[in-house]
Amino acid sequence: MAFDTRNGSRGARQPRGRLLIWANRLMMRRIRRGKGGMRGGQALVLRTVGAKSGEERQSPVAWFPGEDGSWLICASAGGAPKNPAWYYNLAAHPDRVSIDVDGKTVPVTAEQLHGDEREAAWQTITSSAPGFAEYQVKTDRELPVIRLTPRT
Repeated sequence: MAFDTRNGSRGARQPRGRLLIWANRLMMRRIRRGKGGMRGGQALVLRTVGAKSGEERQSPVAWFPGEDGSWLICASAGGAPKNPAWYYNLAAHPDRVSIDVDGKTVPVTAEQLHGDEREAAWQTITSSAPGFAEYQVKTDRELPVIRLTPRT
């Protein structure tokens, strides 16, 4: 399915700047060592190809178990009005994605969920991490839910 979530007109302030870059690097090191989590849950390092630059980008992201060994992630940006940059990278190159999780790098394909599939995944996410429901209240965009499926 298409990556088609538009930015909203209201939401929480999205963090930015050198402090965020430093914190993300620290979190990614911790995740790769098996010691990192986000909001009390599990985290992975999402490796994408920049939509405009074509360069590799890396972002720490909370994940939730999906069906058949897939990973569910949410492009919440903490309830900001805009989608995170990695969302647009996934949209541009959904088949050029990999993740660092459980001490290994796994090539994956990204797919945005819609309709009943999205609702079921959203229930999985919010039951495990109620903070994501709070993010949804902060913004007027529907938070995108993405399934990452291992490539063979």
